[in-house]
Amino acid sequence: MNTAVPAPRVIAVVGPTAAGKSDLGVALAAHLGGEVINADSMQLYRGMDIGTAKLTEGERRGVPHRLLDIWDVTRAANVAEYQRLARAEIDRLLAEGRTPVLVGGSGLYVRGALDALEFPGTEPEVRARLEAELAAHGSGVLHARLAAADPEAARAILPGNGRRIVRALEVIEITGRPFTAHLPGHEAVYDTLQIGVGVERPELNDRIARRVDRMWEDGLVDEVRALETVGLRDGRTASRALGYQQVLAHLAGECTEAEAREETVRATKRFARRQDAWFRRDPRVHWLSGADADRAELPRHALALLERPVTA
Repeated sequence: MNTAVPAPRVIAVVGPTAAGKSDLGVALAAHLGGEVINADSMQLYRGMDIGTAKLTEGERRGVPHRLLDIWDVTRAANVAEYQRLARAEIDRLLAEGRTPVLVGGSGLYVRGALDALEFPGTEPEVRARLEAELAAHGSGVLHARLAAADPEAARAILPGNGRRIVRALEVIEITGRPFTAHLPGHEAVYDTLQIGVGVERPELNDRIARRVDRMWEDGLVDEVRALETVGLRDGRTASRALGYQQVLAHLAGECTEAEAREETVRATKRFARRQDAWFRRDPRVHWLSGADADRAELPRHALALLERPVTA
């Protein structure tokens, strides 16, 4: 039978980079009187604005945005810490009777905030040994080892993301189980509606190329230069961010600026494919899609999901 369900307590807007998540999140939060909670791991860093496509104050339309600009670029990202912070914001808003709108494309961060997900501890000796191997042999060798031990984890982690590869191998070694075995079934902590923003591959590729063009026009190279003076190059997580990694390589004389720009486009397209695959595996995500001309209709379609009856 058809039964109307109340609006979910939490909304999550997910999907690949450049799909339009941020604008949709603002529109939903504004309509519902809620707040946006950032779930993009790189937007947690202060000063990383252009390359992460942070919305400007004007683009936020007066909607409060939480968990932006909270970490220095020298700090290594920690999803367990993010989980604690995100849940504190969600619980605060729910206690106020307001709607939390989680927005971002960092799949593990989204799941950490919303699902019954516990993170294994760390063993300094194992971590130090793996980090020494990373420094000596590079991330490619360790990624190949991860692919043999846990193919699903290897598909989800970029080959150049040495920090996450080391963490996955550490968990495998100290627990004797695949890293992905610690991702439970889809057991939610909150009553949540997950909305996926889908874009056809050719259009998404065009949007990524245009975004990278804007990043350069807006001064990404100067932003990276400024962040380099406060430790970006030594930041284990921030220095690997798309665009920032490539510009750092250019500033070090390892490639031309044009090559850095082209590689940023290629790497972002690869990353977007991985993001899309991650979220497509979650059956709870309700996908919205449409061409650029239809983007203005996304908020209306998303709000319709809040009122959609379900078949029981």
